[in-house]
Amino acid sequence: MQYDYLIVGAGLYGAVFAQQAMAAGKSCLVVDKRPHLAGNIYTEQIEGINVHRYGAHIFHTNNKAVWDYVNGYAVFNRYTNSPVANYHGEIYNLPFNMNTFNKMWGVTTPADAQAEIERQRAAHFTAQPQNLEEQAINLVGTDIYEKLIKSYTEKQWGRPCTELPSFIIKRLPVRFTYDNNYFNALYQGIPCGGYTKLVEGMLAGADIRLNTNYLQEKPALDALAGRVIYTGPVDAYFDYRLGALQYRSVRFETETLDVENYQGNAVVNYTDHETPYTRIIEHKHFEFGTQPKTIISREYSAEWKPGDEPYYPVNDDANNALYAQYKALADAEPHVVFGGRLGEYRYYDMDKVIETAMATAAVELEKINQYTV
Repeated sequence: MQYDYLIVGAGLYGAVFAQQAMAAGKSCLVVDKRPHLAGNIYTEQIEGINVHRYGAHIFHTNNKAVWDYVNGYAVFNRYTNSPVANYHGEIYNLPFNMNTFNKMWGVTTPADAQAEIERQRAAHFTAQPQNLEEQAINLVGTDIYEKLIKSYTEKQWGRPCTELPSFIIKRLPVRFTYDNNYFNALYQGIPCGGYTKLVEGMLAGADIRLNTNYLQEKPALDALAGRVIYTGPVDAYFDYRLGALQYRSVRFETETLDVENYQGNAVVNYTDHETPYTRIIEHKHFEFGTQPKTIISREYSAEWKPGDEPYYPVNDDANNALYAQYKALADAEPHVVFGGRLGEYRYYDMDKVIETAMATAAVELEKINQYTV
């Protein structure tokens, strides 16, 4: 064996684990089936603009230790996520706040906004929401649900809101202030120079093999290291023997435009049913770009199928039950740790990816040190 750890996946989880292991004097081989580092947070420079190849990623956290950690590998700008929604040409601020309520109803005070929401809620209130539609109406009433939530969410998940679990909508903040800051986190920004540069810094010192499909070369790669950190899909690792977990995938149409400014904002969500894409990203606005051209990406949500990139786990009861069976197999797998969004079949924000990777590394390093004492 040539390495202490074989790390499958050069995304954020794998990079953080590798960095922590190497800082403790351990050797790492990192493999990835893609031709580049950084996984889904990969950014590539086109026309001087750092393009988020796999969708927009805005770093935000309330964890100072995580913020200090990432700032050790990149300088972050002061970008604040303030998306807007386009509903048939009407523009609304997100998250739902006083600017949204003023545009929707003409109200100017929090009391008036709360009264209008309460009036709409009272007519449709559900004591124990059983689905996303009931939960959304309980939160913001019928007007905002119909214009800004329903069609966007159904496009995103490919299912009627009445068939989606209620917990999904709990991620959306509702504020009675004139504040368009979506995340409301203590620390927020985009790494200057893009996320690829950030990950490259974390992986400095590791041996890296790109264009390498671990599952196709598993015996030979496993022989190179004492432990495996696997960040790919957990069901794929076991060759889908219990059936395939469901994911949502995303398709991007990216184009360079010979204009300085296409939409005036980094993120515009299209919340009507007729527009086939969910949102348009204008990448230069993440870093306050002044380039003479601009690059936009239209995002189309789609059901995942083999060969597509899995993006969002569909964490309904049936999939969670299936994942529990796969987790039992994973827990019994010798010398392998399953981690990250795909390895654990759960949605993670970037700061949570870092937290869990650090926690896993701490446990692993303690184990490996005990083995070698």
